Amino acid sequence: MSAISTTVADGGVVEVVVDAPPVNALRVQDWFDLALAVTDAGRDAATRVVILRAEGKGFNAGVDIKEIRDTDGFAALVGANRGCFEAFRAVYECEVPVIAAVQGFCVGGGIGLVGNADVIVASDDAFFGLPEVDRGALGAATHLSRLVPQHLMRAIVYTSATATAEQLAAFGSVYQVVARDQLRSAAMELAKQIAAKDPTVIRAAKASLNGIDPVDVNRSYRYEQGYTFELNLSGVSDRIREDFGKH
Repeated sequence: MSAISTTVADGGVVEVVVDAPPVNALRVQDWFDLALAVTDAGRDAATRVVILRAEGKGFNAGVDIKEIRDTDGFAALVGANRGCFEAFRAVYECEVPVIAAVQGFCVGGGIGLVGNADVIVASDDAFFGLPEVDRGALGAATHLSRLVPQHLMRAIVYTSATATAEQLAAFGSVYQVVARDQLRSAAMELAKQIAAKDPTVIRAAKASLNGIDPVDVNRSYRYEQGYTFELNLSGVSDRIREDFGKH
């Protein structure tokens, strides 16, 4: 059964929902499924807005480290890197605005998803981070840079610290912070406001805003991934993942 599902709501709003218990850490195929769901939703002329949300206690815990650790060779690592790239790109290049509705933890690959979203609504218990260095990997600093100022981004990468939804709201990267039980309704209300606009104009607005971005997020993230491969080839990542699996 896929961890990714799609629901069509009234008014051209499509919900793409992640549900991969216990922590929404996605396996290789899940990332590709997510990419396809978002892309297909945006290509449908009836879609006006996509809401990306998750079930469970947290939004996303990144890749399934155990799948990579327990798979011989580099097939799972390469698959996870390609899958993340496709999922992040799908959110960014979706033909309509993507609203990320974030609760609880949003770490690792979750940062790539929300960093590439158009608007973020978060619950008051949401927090954001990149614990990649503790997993023997790198990546998604490209997307974290879209959420927090440069020097805080570097501190978060180096220390694996996290930032709260309230902090991101102060930076302007989170649009609204609400109680957890109000998260879906808040995202839906915002989606309906956007969906009420002329769809041709909104699609043009999405394309134009991507076109004026100062950073090519796809190329930038791919560059980061190269260092993750170096760490794996050197054996450092295996040692760190083994230690992670013991806890």
